Amino acid sequence: MAAAYSLNSVGSLSLSLLCLFATTLQVTSAVAGEAELSSQSTLADASPTKLPKCDRTFVSRGGASNGTFHAPELLNSNNQSRQCLYTFLAAPGQRVLVEFRKFELRGKPPDGAAVGELPACMHEYMDIYSEMASLETGELVNSAFGGRYCGPIPPRQRVSLHRAVALSFYTDKMYTPPNLFTGTYRFINASEFEVGTPVPNTLCSFIIEASKRKTGLLLSPTYPGIYPKDVTCNYLFSGQPGQRIRLEFRDFDLFFGGPHCPFDWVRVYDGPDNSSAAIGTYCGQQRNLVLYSSDERLLVTFYTLPRAASTQNRGFKGIFEFSESFVKLDFISKHDAEHIRGSECDQKILSKKESTGFVYHPNYPFPYIQKVVCRYFIYGMQDSQNLERVRLEFQNFSIPKGENPKPDTCNDGYLKVYLRGQEATDSYDKHDAELCGERAADFPPALVSDGPRLVMVFSSGELQGRGFKAKYTFETEYRVPGTAAPGGECAFTYRSESKKRGEFNSPRYPSNYPSHTNCTYMLDATPNEQVTVVFDHFKVRADAWNATAGLYGGATCSEDWVEAWWVGREGSRVPLGRWCGAAAPGPLHSPRGALGLMIALRTDAEHVASGFKARYVFEPAKSIFGDCGGNMSGAEWGVVTSPRYPLPYEPPARAAASRVCNWFVTARPGKRLLLNFQFFAVEGHLIDRGCPAAVLRLWYESPGPPLELCGEKAPADRWQYLSSSNSIRLSFIIADKSVGGSGWRAVWTEVSAAEGAACPGGALPCGAACLPRAALCSGLQHCAHPLQHHQHCEKGVSGGSSSSWTWWWVACGGSAAGAAVLGAWCRRRGRRTPRRPPPPPRPPPRPRPPALPDTV
Repeated sequence: MAAAYSLNSVGSLSLSLLCLFATTLQVTSAVAGEAELSSQSTLADASPTKLPKCDRTFVSRGGASNGTFHAPELLNSNNQSRQCLYTFLAAPGQRVLVEFRKFELRGKPPDGAAVGELPACMHEYMDIYSEMASLETGELVNSAFGGRYCGPIPPRQRVSLHRAVALSFYTDKMYTPPNLFTGTYRFINASEFEVGTPVPNTLCSFIIEASKRKTGLLLSPTYPGIYPKDVTCNYLFSGQPGQRIRLEFRDFDLFFGGPHCPFDWVRVYDGPDNSSAAIGTYCGQQRNLVLYSSDERLLVTFYTLPRAASTQNRGFKGIFEFSESFVKLDFISKHDAEHIRGSECDQKILSKKESTGFVYHPNYPFPYIQKVVCRYFIYGMQDSQNLERVRLEFQNFSIPKGENPKPDTCNDGYLKVYLRGQEATDSYDKHDAELCGERAADFPPALVSDGPRLVMVFSSGELQGRGFKAKYTFETEYRVPGTAAPGGECAFTYRSESKKRGEFNSPRYPSNYPSHTNCTYMLDATPNEQVTVVFDHFKVRADAWNATAGLYGGATCSEDWVEAWWVGREGSRVPLGRWCGAAAPGPLHSPRGALGLMIALRTDAEHVASGFKARYVFEPAKSIFGDCGGNMSGAEWGVVTSPRYPLPYEPPARAAASRVCNWFVTARPGKRLLLNFQFFAVEGHLIDRGCPAAVLRLWYESPGPPLELCGEKAPADRWQYLSSSNSIRLSFIIADKSVGGSGWRAVWTEVSAAEGAACPGGALPCGAACLPRAALCSGLQHCAHPLQHHQHCEKGVSGGSSSSWTWWWVACGGSAAGAAVLGAWCRRRGRRTPRRPPPPPRPPPRPRPPALPDTV
């Protein structure tokens, strides 16, 4: 393509070039007396041709020389095409450097288009050739094409790959002024490109030996000119045993084809050949690129793609040094760390699951070496099952501050610590701690990273010190707010004295919690306070939970679950429940006299979920009955309802965390209590989302946690519960995020346990209970099953004791109007149409620690 493209202007270009090069060789041979090129005999046989008047030749006569060139002044009234060839020929041992000072060719530049794409530079342009290997016939046509240029932007400087550079100027304009382009040329010494001993039969490969040169320059083949295409150069550095090699690139400019450098690149190997471990592959523009070998050998490979592209990159310039004074790496390998290839003394330390170890200054245990910079990258585990942070504790520290130090500044050496794990070079000025000084007993405080990485940068400065020794510990990072346990386990405490309101969550929320997790959350109230916990998000894995069966709590939550307890002053615990799946716990509220609440998350080794997020509020203690409720005893039956029933219950007062109502119902010794819900409509759903906004907890079995109720009862559903003792407790808790509901109404009755299929003494059977005969005439729905009206009952409501009417009146508000309302509502039978299935029955009871004597 390049050859065809260079001949599309003038048919006689090849003949002109041949005559020109023949003349050039004759001048070079006659004046300089140097050996002729192998192609001279070929050119001598060519027929003499008169050179075009606009061609110019610049030939080195040996030694340093330079000069200028400019455009020819041409008059071309017929707009005929004109071709002018500028040839620069260096003497043996030299190269040519050409640079444009002014460039204003008339035409539209190719704007980075590939050579041959038209239209571009049609009527006036300049072609450049700087990679000609010889001056044989047709070499200009066959040599690598260096690009076609027009417009106001000058080509970048060129350095010949061998001894010659040719500029081919074409125009068909009527007039060409001499200031159309100007430039300078210089013949430079080619020995600076020979960085070592040349490898035979290669263009640009060298062996650099420390025995011959301990320091020197490393240049790409035509630096600072545009580097050639289709070359592979190998630079092998070979030092003495005990030496290391330092390579610093002062200038680095290669074509950037992407982060993986698929086109042109420099690759550095930490060893003698390309089977050694690679330090890195580099392209584009690199700044502050300094590399070190791990031992006395290093290989650098420079590769460019075989293509005719209009790239304008100049290559690289570096300096190398062989030395025995670079940091010995044994202080890294002896202490369970890994040297980072390409660095002098950088190291990385990887966690082995909550492991510990030590980091030291270079040359430990001896004083450190001056003017050394070492970086320490300490990585905790971070994956779907693990998340760690790094704790750093100093056991020895002595880094002199320098002369006239300012407070809290380090004028000489320092140790900078980055707790956010910064790794980019441009972020090293954003350190979290800068440590220096000579402390005999007062070492720097312990430091803990914000995430799974901690980075240290040690700079030894010009003064010598005893250095440092620090212990690192990888501990699990749970990302849970609160006061963590000092041992690093998943245990957090929330004290009223520290904060009255706050949040806590499962580990790593909103990401999935890890498996094999055992976390506890302790909420400690003062003696005159109570704590409320409200769950705003809840999703705990429960693959084996058969929701359609209606089971609940410990009987089904056997994989991952959340549990809660009241905690007494003596450490006793009262269980509140176990939850899993998507059914969130109802609002939790510690009773008066309790220490607070304890919540636990348990997960197994299988799959995980997003966990939970909850809020807590410490408030002044309420009475034992809460905001409403009461104590019921001394009667055979009664009615208990939600606040304001039959009106909807209300959310708590503004700024209050919850509204709590506690009822305590007690029967005579030896009796039991039967509770039958006639109506129930509380926001929530036991299976789909739980009871996060409002919940009715019913303690009717002992031992064991309470039953949580929410959702809606259909008219045909039978919600009836028989106590295992002579007392029950109901606790209705409404959270601050409640929007209200219709509420509930239940009838409680003092009963005896049924013995067999019949009830003694004329008592009425109701499931496993025996109702008193008088209950049949009370006008209340004591049993979820329909009972036949007794023939001796008087017309209207009769039977029962006078105290029964007292409790009905109390339940309905304590007023005459409330009694009238009660009389009307007590005869209603399910006028509402609930939308949800019935709540599940209680699971089998589980042994539990003894209850708090003063709260239950």
